Amino acid sequence: MPNTRDIRRRIKSIKNTAQITKAMQMVAASKMRKAQQLALAGRPYARLMNTTLASCKKGAGQHSHPLLETRPVKKVGILLISTDKGLCGGLNTNLLREAGNCDAATSKFVTVGRKGKAFLARMKRDLVADFEMKEIPTLTYTRKISQFMVDSFLKGEIDQIDVLYTDYISTISQKPTRRQLVPILELKSLQVGVGGSHEETSGKEDEEAEVHGEAEFEPDAGAVLSALLPHYIHFQVYQCYLEAKASEHSARMVAMKNATDNAKQIIKDLTLEYNKVRQAGITNELLEITTAQMAMG
Repeated sequence: MPNTRDIRRRIKSIKNTAQITKAMQMVAASKMRKAQQLALAGRPYARLMNTTLASCKKGAGQHSHPLLETRPVKKVGILLISTDKGLCGGLNTNLLREAGNCDAATSKFVTVGRKGKAFLARMKRDLVADFEMKEIPTLTYTRKISQFMVDSFLKGEIDQIDVLYTDYISTISQKPTRRQLVPILELKSLQVGVGGSHEETSGKEDEEAEVHGEAEFEPDAGAVLSALLPHYIHFQVYQCYLEAKASEHSARMVAMKNATDNAKQIIKDLTLEYNKVRQAGITNELLEITTAQMAMG
C-alpha cells in the first residue's frame, strides 16, 4: 500500500498537469473560434464559384482546357494537409491512416504540416515537396502550394491532383476527406457542402438557380471559364486549408478538455485513497496506544 507522502506527490504532479492542459484548452478554444469563422465564411463563396463555373462550362460547350483534360492516371499528386503539433486526439491518426492506404506505387505526396511529413518519411513514401503550416493562412500563401500542384499536372509529372485533409463538420466531429481537384469533376452536379466536401445539390437549390435565369458572359463563356478555372483550384486548396485548421483547433480543444476532466477525476480518486490511508494509519496508531496501555495495566 502506498504511503501518504507518495500519494501527495502524485496529487501535486497531476494538479500541475491539469493546469497545463487547462491552459492549452483555453488557447485552443480561442484559436478555434477564429479558425471556425474563417472556414465557415469561405463556404458561401465556394458554392457561388461552383455555380458560376457550372454555368460557364454549360455555356462554353465543347471548350477545352488543360485542367478539364482527363488522361490515364499513372501518377496521382496528393496534397496532404496535417498539423505541426500533436495533442489533438485522433485527428492525425485518422488522417494519416487514409494517407497510408494510398497506393505507394502511384502516389506522389506534397505535405503541409510536420506530422504528415514525418509519417511519409517513416513509411518511405514519395515526398516531392513540403510546405510550412501557417497559423493564419492566406490565399496568397496557399496559392504557392496549389500552383506547384497545377504546374506538376501541366508538365505531365502527375495525372491527377487530390487533396487529403480533415474536413470540419462540428466542434466534436472532424472527418478525414480525400477530394479530387484536377481533372475538375462535373461541376453542375457538385457543390461545396457542409464541411467543404462535394455533395449532390438539392432540388431546391436547382430551382433557385433557375430563378436567376441564364447568365451572360463577356467576352464569352469559354474565355471566362479559362480565367476562372485556375482561381477555382487556388481557392479550393485555400478552403481545404481553412477546414484543416478549424478541425485541428477543435480537436485539440476537445482533447485538452477531456484530459483536464480526467486529471480532476484522478485527483479525486487519489484524494479518497489518501484519506483512507491516513485514516488507516491513525487507526493503527490508536490500536498500538490502546494495546500498550492494556499491557502496562
